[in-house]
This record gives sequence, C-alpha cells and structure tokens, in this order.
Amino acid sequence: MSERHALAPLRRVSTDVLEVAYYETGSADGDTVLLLHGVPYDIHSYVDVAPLLADSGFRVVVPYLRGHGPTRFLLGSTPRSGQQAALGADVVAFMDALGVERAYLAGYDWGGRAANVAAALWPERVLGLVSVNSYLIQDIGAAAIPLAPEREAGFWYFYYFLTERGRAGLANDPREIARVIWKRNSPKWPFRESDLDRAAESFTNPDYTDVVLHSYRHRLGFAPGAEQYAELEARLAGLPAITVPAITLDGLADGNFPATDGSSSARHFTGPRLHRKVADAGHNLPQERPEAFAAAVRDVRDLRQEQAGREPFARERQDAP
Repeated sequence: MSERHALAPLRRVSTDVLEVAYYETGSADGDTVLLLHGVPYDIHSYVDVAPLLADSGFRVVVPYLRGHGPTRFLLGSTPRSGQQAALGADVVAFMDALGVERAYLAGYDWGGRAANVAAALWPERVLGLVSVNSYLIQDIGAAAIPLAPEREAGFWYFYYFLTERGRAGLANDPREIARVIWKRNSPKWPFRESDLDRAAESFTNPDYTDVVLHSYRHRLGFAPGAEQYAELEARLAGLPAITVPAITLDGLADGNFPATDGSSSARHFTGPRLHRKVADAGHNLPQERPEAFAAAVRDVRDLRQEQAGREPFARERQDAP
C-alpha cells in the first residue's frame, strides 16, 4: 500500500439520516462506482483501488459507513442501528444526496452486504455489483443454525458482542480487537502498524460501539431492528435474488471465509455473474490485492456492456492474476 494514495481531503453530504463523509476522485463525467468498506476497517481499504479506477475513467466515491470516521447521525434520537437494511438504505440515500441515479457498487464485509442489499432491493439504481464472498444478505431466520466448530471459533467476536463485557471491551480498545480480527481474517496480509493506526481513527466515532454491537446482536436474533427498516427487513428475509450483472470474489487466503467455486450461492444471482478466486488474498481483499479488485470493477462494467449488446466481454478469467 502506498502512502501517497491517502484518501484525503474529504467531502460531506447529508441524507435523511446521516451526514456522510466521503472521498472522491476520477472523472465527474464517468460512470460512478461506490466503494464500500467493511468492519473493523475503513475507507483506506481502497487506498490503491481508487486511483486505479480513476485512471480507468470512473468517478470513484468512497464513503465512511454509519458509525465510522467523520460520518455522523443528524439526530440524537435516531436508532444507532447496524442492521443490514439500514446499511443498504444508506447506500441509496447517499446516491440520492449526490444526485447519482445509477452506480456500480463494490464492497466486502459490511460494505459488500450494503451493496448486496441495495442491488437486490433497488436494482434499477445499480449498474453492476462486485462482492467479496458472494451473496451477503443475511438469513436471520437461520441464525440459530451452527457452523462447523472451526468456523465458529473464528467468529468469537459475534458472541463477545452479545455481552456487556463485549460492549466494554469494544469501547475501551477497538484498535486491538481489530488487530485480532485482521490477523485471523487475513493471515497472509503483512499489514503495518500505520495501517492499523489509520483505520483505528475511524473507530473513534461516538456511535461506533453502538452501531457495531447492534449489527451483531440483530443478525443473531438478540436485538430488534429499527422500526423504520421493518418493511425492508421483511423483504430481505425472503433472500431476494440479485439480478444486476455481478462479479464475485473469494480470497484463497481468507482465514474465516473459505474460498468456494461460487456454485453454492449461484441461485441468488439471476443476472450475468462471474466468480473468481484470488490468490493470496484474505478478507480485506481490496487492500490486499487492489489490482484484482479493480479488475473486477472494470470487468463488471464490460459485463454490463455485453449484456446490453454494445461491446463483447473479454474472456472470463477464473483466477485473478
């Protein structure tokens, strides 16, 4: 990762719920791509992806998620929800605030889930999707079904965050919790202390703890969703299909999410979809393998053009270089 690509300065725009801080680069006349980060990470997951896509003609927009960095809730009375419907609704509201009618969405972890939700519920607003770990809409109705013990061990923080001890731990030292998660998620990623320091700045947001805890408590059925998202959550409970062109990615070195051939999630993608496995990449794939992630965004644009009959799509590459 190159220090010369720090994502600054930031811009701000208000939605109905948030004042969103975001970084923008590239051509104002190009297709817009929103790059959506995960947790516990920040917008600098895209520090090298953003310039690559700007050089490819995109308008690149990288927002801080709710509860992160300088993004703020407008009202103290708004529930500090981290549920999937809220994340997806934030994407569309942010597009509205920017005056963007349609955009490509690309993300991983929470950001990938936000992109999946927006693509499934508002396909008319989404030109194409790049999603790490394929279909990320949560089946909350199946939350009580256990995973294999080895995988459950990697998700220790899900259960820690159900407790008040976990709340205190996250509030007291989010940086070191992030370190443990990063090392498990990406065992081959030689991140630096400066990488962790920079991401940890986003955890000082006053709503970080509440938003993160609500996300995990809600997905496991231990906290109700916010009333304003009830209708959206009801639609998501049906695991709606993603109809827009999509490229999905799995990192072959992801410590918590084993790479697949994409077949197990194929039923959820009813539009054109390619699946790729990326060598040496962990969970924070855009920061670990920025060239592969940027290539997927460029290729989903080509995939959409092929669907529209305008340009031929380049030969599929199953494994990114």
